[in-house]
Amino acid sequence: MNQSQFLALIMPFKDKLYRLALRYLISKDAAEDAIQEVVLKLWKNKEKLNTYKNVEAFAMTMTKNYCLDILKAKNTTNLKLVHNNYKDKNISLDKQIELTDTISIVQKLLNELPEKQRIIMQLRDIEQYSFEEIGKILEIRQTAIRVSLSRARKTIRENLIKQHSYGIT
Repeated sequence: MNQSQFLALIMPFKDKLYRLALRYLISKDAAEDAIQEVVLKLWKNKEKLNTYKNVEAFAMTMTKNYCLDILKAKNTTNLKLVHNNYKDKNISLDKQIELTDTISIVQKLLNELPEKQRIIMQLRDIEQYSFEEIGKILEIRQTAIRVSLSRARKTIRENLIKQHSYGIT
């Protein structure tokens, strides 16, 4: 496998790797460093990549494991929601402020979730991975993923409703 073939294989999901690393490591610089290390490891083993059914899932697992190793070394457990601020020129300023506030509230609520639930929500709801892929990446059963995701969504939903109905009697 030459360099252009390798890049054609890796580049379509490199941003997903970065977002996952950012979810674990919080720091943009640390996430970029982690992705650089993972891509370097993939490059060193480029001849073996053809043996994997799903190189993306393999790379996601490598990223997760690398980030966990870093976290274990630093003994930290902080995670942060990765989101893109939604901007639409046709939305009024009041509505844009409300959307920004809602995103901030959801981010705060996500940060209060247990680590496993945060990661599962990131992979499923933000990255759009299937339950099977999440199971392979996190090395847990699909039923456990569904339960954690359901609990996380319920917690977020209930707390978001509380936040938005604070002035309503």
